[in-house]
This record gives sequence, C-alpha cells and structure tokens, in this order.
Amino acid sequence: MHSLPQRKDVKKEDQWDLTSLFKNEEAWEKGLKELEGHLPQILLLKGSLGESPEKLKACLDLTIQKIDILEERLGYYAMLRREEDVAESSSIDRYNRYMALATKIAAAGSFISPEIQAIPKETMKTFLASDELKEYTIYLNKLLKFQDHTLSDKEENLLAKQAEFAQTAQKAFSALTNADMDFGNIKTSKGEMPLTNSSYGLVLQDKDRAVREQGYKQFYQGFDSHKNSLAELYHGSVQRDIYLTRVRGYASSRAKALFPDDVPESVYDNLIRTVHKNLPLLHKYYQLRRDLLGVKKLKPWDVYVSLIKEEQPGYPYEEAVEIIEKATLPLGEEYSKTLKEGLLGNWVDRYENKGKRSGAFSAGSYTAEPYILMNYKKDDLRHVFTLAHEGGHSMHSWYSSNNNPFQQYSYTIFEAEVASTFNEQLLAHWMLQNRAETDEIKAYLIGKQLDDCIATIFRQTMFAEFELRTHEIIEGGKALTLKVIRSEYRKLLEQYFGPAMELEEESDLEGLRIPHFYRAFYVYKYATGLSAAIALSQRVLQGGEKERLDYLKFLKSGGSLYPLESLNVAGVNMSKPEPIEAAMEHFTDLLNQFKQLKGL
Repeated sequence: MHSLPQRKDVKKEDQWDLTSLFKNEEAWEKGLKELEGHLPQILLLKGSLGESPEKLKACLDLTIQKIDILEERLGYYAMLRREEDVAESSSIDRYNRYMALATKIAAAGSFISPEIQAIPKETMKTFLASDELKEYTIYLNKLLKFQDHTLSDKEENLLAKQAEFAQTAQKAFSALTNADMDFGNIKTSKGEMPLTNSSYGLVLQDKDRAVREQGYKQFYQGFDSHKNSLAELYHGSVQRDIYLTRVRGYASSRAKALFPDDVPESVYDNLIRTVHKNLPLLHKYYQLRRDLLGVKKLKPWDVYVSLIKEEQPGYPYEEAVEIIEKATLPLGEEYSKTLKEGLLGNWVDRYENKGKRSGAFSAGSYTAEPYILMNYKKDDLRHVFTLAHEGGHSMHSWYSSNNNPFQQYSYTIFEAEVASTFNEQLLAHWMLQNRAETDEIKAYLIGKQLDDCIATIFRQTMFAEFELRTHEIIEGGKALTLKVIRSEYRKLLEQYFGPAMELEEESDLEGLRIPHFYRAFYVYKYATGLSAAIALSQRVLQGGEKERLDYLKFLKSGGSLYPLESLNVAGVNMSKPEPIEAAMEHFTDLLNQFKQLKGL
C-alpha cells in the first residue's frame, strides 16, 4: 500500500520556495518583532488625522506602507508553512503568534477608518485635492464610500467588541457538522470508509447505485437528528445580518452585502431572472442523465455519478504545465511563459504529503510570488484543470501586484472567479482541439463543462435565491422556522431539478448543511464569475489583439476599479443579462454536442 511521505522527505523541487517572503524562520522572527515595534506609533496618531493632509498622509504611510505590507508578508509565510503540515507544532505556534499580534494591531488601529470618515466632507475634498494624498486617492474614496454607514466612535467600539462572539452561529455550525456529527462508515466499491462531509461527494460518484443511495440516506440521517439545532443556528446567522443592516442604515441585508463592491441589486436580480428563464435547459439535462443511467426516476443520489464509462487518465505534472502553457497562448507569450515558469519553478507545492492541507488554493501577496498549493495526481485529468484554475488566480495576482501600489492591488472575489475559470475555459477549448482523440475523451471534456455550468451557475444561483428568500422573510417581520426553511428550500429543489427528479422526504435538509449560507450573499459571485469567464474567453478566442489586451487590462487593474468597471474594461457588461444569456447558450451548445456523442 502506498504511503504518503513525511514533509521532510519531499523533494525540494516539488515544494514551493517561500524565500520571496522571508529567507528563513529567523528572518520571519525578526519581521514579527519589527511589526510589534510599530504598535506604539499607531496609538500616537489618534486624534490628528483631520488636522492636515500631511498628518493624514503620515498615518497612511505608516499603516499601509510599513505595517500592512509587513503584516501581509508575515501572515502569508505563517499560513503557508502551516498548510505544509497542519500537525507540525512549530508551524501552528508561528501562526498563532502572528494572529495574536495581528489582533493587537487591528485593535490599536481600529480608530483610523472611523476617524477618517468623520472628517467633514468639505475638509476632505480639500485634502484630496492636495498633492500629498495623490497616491491614496482611490483608497480614500473607497473608504469614504462607507461614510454614511459609519457610526459614532462609541457605537463603532461597541460593534467591534461584539464582532468575535457574533461569529458564534457560524463556528457552532462548523463544529457540529465537521466534528460532533457522526455519519458512521459506509461500504463502497473501493472499500469501507468513514462517511464525512469530505467523503460524501466521493460516495455520490460511486458507480454502484445502491452505494450512492445508502450514502445519501445515511448522511441525511445525521442532519435529520440535528435539524432543530441547525435551523436555530441559521436563523441566528440571518438575524445577525439583519441586525447589522439596520444598525448601519442599509435598505436590506442584500443591499449591505453588495455595497462594498458597488454592485447594484439589479445584477443579482438579473442573474436569478435569466437562470429561471433557462431552467428548461437544466431540466433537459436531468432528463438526459436519467435516460443515460437507465432509471425510471432520477434520484438525488444520481446527480453526480459520471456519465462516462471510464474516467480519463491525466498527465504527469510537467506535461500538464506544457499543456496549460499552450492553452493560454491566446493571452500572449508573456502570460503563458510567466505562468509556465512559475508552475515549473518555485510557485507550486505540488504533491500530497502526510499532514498537508487537502485541496488546492492560490495565495497571491504583494511582495512575493503568487504561491499555489496543490495535491496533484497524474492519473486524474481533473487535476490539470485545477492547476489551470489556480494558475489563473496566480496570474491575476502577478499582474495586479506588478501594476498597482499596495493600497489598490487587491481585487475582489467577484473578479477573482473570472480569472480562474477563464483559464479553465481556455484549457477545455485547447484539449478539445488537440487531445480529444476519441469520442469518449470528447464526451468527458464536454461533460465536465456541463457539470461546471450546473454546479457554478445553476446551483449557486439556487443558493443565492434561497438566501434572498430567508432574509426577506425575517425583514418582512415573519419567523424563519425549521418548517419555513425546509418548505422554501424544497420549492427551489423542485423548480430547479424539474420533472425528471423524484425528491426524497429528507432532500430539503440540504438547506441546513451549506457552509456558504453563513456568509450571506456571497455565492452569486461564483455564478456571475463563470458567466463572465465564458463570455470573455469566447471574446478572446474569437477576437484579436484588442480583445486580448482588454482582458489583460482587466487583470492589471487589481483593486483600482470596482468589479463591474474592471469587467467593462475586459469587454463584458455584467450589469446586463446578456453575459448570463450567453452562458446559457454555451450550455445549450455543450448539451447538444454531448447528446450527439452519446448517439441521442
């Protein structure tokens, strides 16, 4: 039986090289002491920020150029070292010491934003016209956007003090579903395994329908036994959202959530409305899935099992990088070459080792390389797509940090999901053109794109619609009980799955198990992100130099613009329904191709 290597036994060339953050642990310790030395300096600034542009600039120079940049470096190093082996005590200790100091820094500087926002508008107008604050104009304008929703010092202090225990519902949900709930073991086609939140998805991909059914029923038995507690936790989370909304004077919880990105609520409504109009397409897919599986009625445990007879083999890591380089050539040599050098160089921690964090992520910071954590497996084609996805994030960070000052380089999640899924679209296009030698491989690649559209556009829109409904129920003065939660969720399941699906009694318990619901009005960004990526990738592939440069301008804009503005630069208007419609047309085309390959 193959055993995972210890971290100390992993080849250096397969590890990321974190020296662009700190040369070694000693340098990190020195940086931590330097950061701690800034604490007294922060407190000296209090009460002076409105006196003159020079005083305000001195504050921003200290807190942004010295403290924030150093703190980001310290935090990324500590976090990445921890993820190498989550059981390594020295890494845990390092991260905890960083977090303790970062909390002190945040508390010491908690007066800064409210004090800046309290500067009279006419005074601030004069400040912003001065040369001293020219480099901070974008930063300050974004901060001042919140001026009308900022409370008095005393009120802000009270809100800050309750911030930690306000996360109780989310933390309790995580502890209950990830630690306390026991779903037992299950026998699968690959042997017996513990049934957990992580393994549940694998069980639903088992080729044996009896295994999938057993896994589904066993999993939801666990949620059924805690349904009242889970309903109360979610109710508490929604109540907190509404409390903060009303305290800060927003029209609704959704309005508050969309405000920082300057996204109109019409964007959210356009998404739901357009997806609703195209639900018959989704219903056709589920009817096709039912027919290909050869079942009379599709069941909830039939949704994720592959429709391809055999999973397609992947590629060794180095070959995967070569493929990604070729697939991204439409973005120009600088993009593809930089990405290739990073993936083959020091950006990526490539393979699994004992204690390493599972999954994958990109961690881009201002002063260092945009690192990528992978657990790459050469026998799984999906991992090539994962590497391309994370590479999209990293190149977004690379362009952003190389074209912006620190205070405006950080882009939003709304934009991040475009850059990553854009790369997946380019990869799928290249693979279909160059590596799809058989109908089975073509069907796999097209089927993966169909699955991505369903999971990222249709399903996340359903989640977004559920969040809107639950918040509007309480905002309308009604109670959000377990019965109401289940009823609203079941209506959505029936609407989205259509007539091919036969739901189970426990199916609506799914509404109690989605972690994203504790970070309200977030999931719609996944749906808009993939829709924008589909539109932009087609624009680049079918266009010329202008279209390529427009997309690169978007990557370079970082956080200098609001998301809808930066995407407009790229060539897509997300304030209109057209990009969602284009994604639906793309889904239709994929579905027709898939049916043809299957002889239907």
